[in-house]
Amino acid sequence: MNIEVSEKEVYWESGLKINPLYTKNDIQNSTPDSDIGLPGSYPFTRGIHPLMYRKRPFTIRQYAGFGSPEETHERFLYLIKNGQTGLNVAFDLPTQTGLDSDDSRAFGEVGRVGMAVDTLADFEIVFRDIDLDNITVSLTINGSAIVLVAMYIAVAKKFGFNINNLRGTAQNDILKEFIGRGTWIFPVPESVKLVVDIIEYCTHEVPKYSPVSVCGYHIRESGANPIQEMAYAFCIAKAYIDETMKRGITIDDFASRLSFNFDIHGNFFEQIAKFRAGRRLWAKIIKEQYHAREEESCWLRMIAGGGGGGLTKEQPENNIIRSAYYALISALSGTQTMALCSYDEAYTIPTEKAAEISLRTMQILLYEMGICDTVDPLGGSYYIETMTTEMEQAIIAQMKEVDAQGDIIKAIAAGKIQEAISKQAYIREKAIQDGHIKKVGLNCFKKEEEVRTVEFHPYNEENASNQIEKLIKIKSERDSAKVAKCLSQIKQDAKEGKNLMYAIVDAVEAYSTVGEITTALKSVYGEYQEKIYF
Repeated sequence: MNIEVSEKEVYWESGLKINPLYTKNDIQNSTPDSDIGLPGSYPFTRGIHPLMYRKRPFTIRQYAGFGSPEETHERFLYLIKNGQTGLNVAFDLPTQTGLDSDDSRAFGEVGRVGMAVDTLADFEIVFRDIDLDNITVSLTINGSAIVLVAMYIAVAKKFGFNINNLRGTAQNDILKEFIGRGTWIFPVPESVKLVVDIIEYCTHEVPKYSPVSVCGYHIRESGANPIQEMAYAFCIAKAYIDETMKRGITIDDFASRLSFNFDIHGNFFEQIAKFRAGRRLWAKIIKEQYHAREEESCWLRMIAGGGGGGLTKEQPENNIIRSAYYALISALSGTQTMALCSYDEAYTIPTEKAAEISLRTMQILLYEMGICDTVDPLGGSYYIETMTTEMEQAIIAQMKEVDAQGDIIKAIAAGKIQEAISKQAYIREKAIQDGHIKKVGLNCFKKEEEVRTVEFHPYNEENASNQIEKLIKIKSERDSAKVAKCLSQIKQDAKEGKNLMYAIVDAVEAYSTVGEITTALKSVYGEYQEKIYF
């Protein structure tokens, strides 16, 4: 039987050419059987657990946090009541950049997008009545991560939880901030030092906590293609590993607690091949380059969620459909945790209704679609397995380009990675505007938009005022002498190159503020000055 196929050349966004047909010969010529393997077995192409979702479904962890700690607490309780199994905390811009709510530079930004946090008292509000033994919490924070992680540990202790069993994740990936989002505070070397301080502290004091989630997600959202997303994320992770091991910590002491945050939008099969290739390559890196003995050290543990970069403000209801496909990609890719951008995130903070639709999308996938019935249902596909291998080879090649520039830290400090991603972002945007990359409702199948009322999340000036009043009250009631002593200790430890987590935990327990601790570190480290390239 002859099958007619188009001879028109087709390429993924990552640049890989797609054949019109794949057969078993393609797999045999490109992929050894040992590289496919079985779920739960090295190199984990088909998943890091033997039974995957058949034994334990992926965690649902929607991103939330806005306004005051009180408002965020209410949203968290709502999400938990409706079946969410993990929390992902969004912080406002002042908190992310180490400013207190009463700082003049924070005016107009307090609680506008994300939750405002000044002292431990705010964490006591937001995590009240939440079982931290059973609800894991992800802190989406980077530049000021060392302060917020210290607060989370301190509040867990205050509420009576055993921190030896405390689970959760800090994003804490500062290198990607220099590439993408921009909420850096300190110079690059000192910023990396703080990341490693958290890794070292958690290795010894909070062994089940994941101290860093390396974020290819934000690299992709900044304009990188899927190959760059994975390659730069792996280079960043290796930089953290290298700096941690310089402190005498072995790879098997901490590698199993490293995690990754990846993005999903674009070609369905490209995304799946990306994750399968990434999981296999990461296992090889940890075993072959770092000589890990424990298989768990080689696991690529990830949250993979639908990216905002794939959504459109035009015909926003289409985003509900897109997000459902993103969720399916995530599940078929073998993620451990899933999150979805809500359909209105192209233009506003998600409404409660939009957040509920995203939550229900993932629950329908889990409970109605049979996604948990068998492991890696795409395993053995001629197309998927062949392209998984090609994707792996492309990621390796991209990583070698970074190594040729010295390493990822030097390349970021010199602005070279930022430059490459800016170029790729321009190429993608031009392709969308020219119609070469199709976006339904945006550049094809458009219609004259109806005049509609868009529900924006309101900025609550009263909440901002209340946050500042609460901060002033805490400052007047705390032990000022103890705070001063703690801040002095932070400065001294910073000058001596010591691990700062111990001093910062003491400081937050004394109700030192995010801004005070950041200012103490700035007095020793200085601030990062961004290089601009044209």
